[in-house]
Amino acid sequence: MHSKTRTSTARRLKTPIPERVEALDWEHIAAELDTQGCATVRGMLTPAECAGLAELYGGDDTVFRSRVVMARHGFGKGEYKYFAYPLPDSVSVLRTALYPRLAPIANRWNETLGIDVRFPEAHAAFVERCHEAGQTRPTPLLLRYVEGDYNCLHQDLYGEHVFPLQVAFLLSAPGDDFTGGEFVLTEQRPRMQSRAEVVPLGQGDGVVFPVHHRPVKGTRGHYRVNMRHGVSRLRSGQRHTLGIIFHDAR
Repeated sequence: MHSKTRTSTARRLKTPIPERVEALDWEHIAAELDTQGCATVRGMLTPAECAGLAELYGGDDTVFRSRVVMARHGFGKGEYKYFAYPLPDSVSVLRTALYPRLAPIANRWNETLGIDVRFPEAHAAFVERCHEAGQTRPTPLLLRYVEGDYNCLHQDLYGEHVFPLQVAFLLSAPGDDFTGGEFVLTEQRPRMQSRAEVVPLGQGDGVVFPVHHRPVKGTRGHYRVNMRHGVSRLRSGQRHTLGIIFHDAR
């Protein structure tokens, strides 16, 4: 990372999370999502914030509503826990602050694809829509991987109401805490072989990516591309991730 970028990141990390979110280059993020299908936000969380969130995994289980062991369901190998309401402060703040910046992108994508659904400006209004439809269980989650664990390619769909974008934050330090365990995206374009994208992340970095599909411009206009995401096999150590999903589950 260049010294100017490091200085800018260090300065941003001294501000509250909502201000960090506002300081991001959202025009660039939108362009990356349109062209590459994902966008990386560097240094969104401090090492102390990452450690505090990761420590929740082995702490008070009343913070969570459920635990999932992936191997039992054919999801891969590893485990994760869904947070309960009320969400931890940092998780709630991230979810609330990121949503208004992502909603215009989500609305533009739906309009481009001819999908009638539009998303309100505030996350609370969207959560109310989910709850009225019976989707009342919170979906932000903590994931833990140890050596040999991996997450199969999948989509996080939990009901009728789906927000098209989500964000994952790496809480562990690559090379120090773990090796392997890369975040992987695949896209399946009609009548073409799947394309894979491996997204390198540092501790505190986030990746914004589609939940299930995105628009891609072709010679005859835009068409829908199916997206899946997962994590490659962990070679050593332990890896924690925070997942921010904006729709709730049935």
